[in-house]
Amino acid sequence: MKQARQLLFLFVAAMIVSLASLPTVLAAEAVDWGKGMITVVGMGIAAPGSVNGLQAQATAKRAATVDGYRQLAEIVNGVNVDSESTVENMMLVSDVTRTKVSALIKGARIIDERYAADGSCQVTMTIPMYGVSDSLAAAVLPRHSVKEPFPAPTTGSREAYSPAVASGGNSSSININIDVNHGYTGRAYYYPPYYGSPSYPPYPNYFPITPAPPAAPTAPTTPTAPAAPAEPNYNNANTSAVAIVGDYTSVVIDCTGLGLKPAMSPVIKNETGVSIYGSKNLDYDLVTAKGMAAYSRSLDVSEIPRAGDKPLVVKATAVEGHSVNPIVSASDANRILSENEQSHFLDDMNVIFVR
Repeated sequence: MKQARQLLFLFVAAMIVSLASLPTVLAAEAVDWGKGMITVVGMGIAAPGSVNGLQAQATAKRAATVDGYRQLAEIVNGVNVDSESTVENMMLVSDVTRTKVSALIKGARIIDERYAADGSCQVTMTIPMYGVSDSLAAAVLPRHSVKEPFPAPTTGSREAYSPAVASGGNSSSININIDVNHGYTGRAYYYPPYYGSPSYPPYPNYFPITPAPPAAPTAPTTPTAPAAPAEPNYNNANTSAVAIVGDYTSVVIDCTGLGLKPAMSPVIKNETGVSIYGSKNLDYDLVTAKGMAAYSRSLDVSEIPRAGDKPLVVKATAVEGHSVNPIVSASDANRILSENEQSHFLDDMNVIFVR
């Protein structure tokens, strides 16, 4: 008898622990960042003294719906809006936001209801995270007064000089203007030695040099097939040149192992802290309707509609801002911005985070 009571005690204790952890498990599964929906299952039983079956079902459904509202409120409150705020924080400082969120929860849609033989009812309720109106994004995301353009890829110039000639220490000069993200811009300018006035710029101290005699002709050689072009190296920190492909359909930021947390308004930054993608760069109505990014647990994003058939995959180096903002290297940031100028996947918010 004593042993039976001990077993019963252990069983009850285990059930209490399981029930205590249930809200956390449900909260983690309730928010579908891929589909942009928050879904809960409310449970209710018939009120004591219900006269007939229909009345019992009605009271059970009412109790289940109230339970669904409670769960939705708990889950919505914990959703990250950005790196600084949750929905709950925003409701505390704004009566307008609190009113909108409350109305959204009360308007939750029942997509399924089931009744058991014991008189209990189970209702599945959902609210949309995105939509131009009647969505969580429309309720909590602030509208920017001015849409800012995406930052331009880092550009610069390089100079190359031929070896100094022996006489007078002067040299021919080659000045090559390079857009380091788009290859050569314009042309390479060659300044030959000037055989006129010694005061002509940029050679104020130039003295004429006798040209070297032409080289003797060489025997013709058999032409060889040209070598295949080397793949561009995007990750070499010593070069900022970027070869543009121009037909990427989306960008996938691989944050695997970095502890990235989903948010409604994330920001992509480069390693110097410059934002290259944020809500301020996007159309507000498009943000609320579609969401700034999709989240995936796998690099296989073929099932995510916004990925398209040719995603650009970039590995994040870190996350910041309470782990909601991915950080990418400077060269990868330039690559993303350069490709976006051609394909506009950032403008269309075809962005996927893998966590």
